Amino acid sequence: MSAAVKSYAAVDLGASSGRVMVGRVGPDTLELTEAHRFPNRPVRVPEGLRWDVLGLYAGVLEGLKAAGQVDSVGIDSWAVDYGLLDADGALLGNPVHYRDSRTEGVAEKVWATVPAEELYAATGLQYAPFNTLYQLTAARSSAQLSSAERLLLIPDLLTYWLTGEQGTELTNASTTQLIDPRARDWSYDVASRLGIDLSLFAPLRRPGDPAGVLRDAVLEETGLTGPVPVTAVGSHDTASAVAAVPAGRERFAYICTGTWSLAGLELDAPVLTEESRTANFTNELGLDGTVRYLRNIMGLWLLQECVRAWGDPDLGALLLEASKVEALRSVVDAGDAAFLAPGRMPERIAEACRTSGQPEPDSPAEVTRCILDSLALAHRKAIQDAQRLAGHPVDVVHVVGGGTRNALLCQLTADACGLPVVAGPTEAAALGNVLVQARAHGLAGDLAGMRRLLVRTQPLTRYEPRGGTERWRAAQDRLAGD
Repeated sequence: MSAAVKSYAAVDLGASSGRVMVGRVGPDTLELTEAHRFPNRPVRVPEGLRWDVLGLYAGVLEGLKAAGQVDSVGIDSWAVDYGLLDADGALLGNPVHYRDSRTEGVAEKVWATVPAEELYAATGLQYAPFNTLYQLTAARSSAQLSSAERLLLIPDLLTYWLTGEQGTELTNASTTQLIDPRARDWSYDVASRLGIDLSLFAPLRRPGDPAGVLRDAVLEETGLTGPVPVTAVGSHDTASAVAAVPAGRERFAYICTGTWSLAGLELDAPVLTEESRTANFTNELGLDGTVRYLRNIMGLWLLQECVRAWGDPDLGALLLEASKVEALRSVVDAGDAAFLAPGRMPERIAEACRTSGQPEPDSPAEVTRCILDSLALAHRKAIQDAQRLAGHPVDVVHVVGGGTRNALLCQLTADACGLPVVAGPTEAAALGNVLVQARAHGLAGDLAGMRRLLVRTQPLTRYEPRGGTERWRAAQDRLAGD
């Protein structure tokens, strides 16, 4: 291998699967290969829905063994969830899944102490029932939290097991609703008023900071030769994915697609207005002082749940049939929390259509088309609202993540937004993870340089909008009840 090219392991954990990817990075090289992929299956136990974090860690170790010798390791995952450690550093039970029901009704209790508008002005985080703040409030009287000496967000927990060192990476911490996005530090006032002990959290780390080296026991299990450094990356997978948006100097919006759709803008400062709060936009932190100003949309979770209910039919054939279904016949609100829980998704979508006076989709193809039209419509609304609220117009929409494989969704998004869509890369979170590691080790340059390397090396597909946006505007009005 050329001395100018280095190899990095990106551990990228999603809500349904985990993977260890190996990235080779040089001045004009950015290659990504999959070393190991493993399922992420939550488990329902008597006390609720839990993550199998031990299974995930085993998958990480197997992936590092399959990856072979690398120059660094970085970990990103989904946000908000955490593990609790006792005074000896041992894990106190399996981490609670964000789809667990324990936070039902908790937000209202929080708002009684810190009103919603004050909470937003202080933290800039959108309301979501599973935000870490609400999880900690729900757990306040639990034996586990009472016994805990340390709280580690999921990627920080796995990093701790790999290295023995504890830290709290900032981009993920910004999803807890306990960070001030202006100071890029803890919101001490909010935590104090709500009785949350911030000493539970390990010291903050920034993307690119060193996070330790692999322990001797990990080296022995994986067959790697030490020292192998672990580097803090944008450990919230969306932060890594946005870092891998292949944008040039154009004014752009992005949609990170997968189980969720995260649609919004990259800004230099948060938008903390009351209008932004009522529109349910969030200000999460990104690389190099940036703010990810975005809206959470339910995403391909809707289709994933339907496909599971239908017995896992061939997705390509299903999408082909969906492309032939009448456009915008029926749409649902893809951001509705009513679709958050698993189970009976086709029936729930049909019920939502019936309740709103629209035709009920009654075949898998019709349900699929309803979902994709609804997602494109939600993408349109989010990008329109973001531009208006931030005073930040855009000329192009970048779609990254798993949804780039869905050509119908990409085209419908271009049509709905009336803007060109550039789709790719698919493995954006892993690429962003790799690039932050490479930059920390003297390669890849600044954020703009990282993006230029992506443009030069990654396959991208451009979708031009077809027709006008009048029918999308009409569907948006219909969904709003206008």
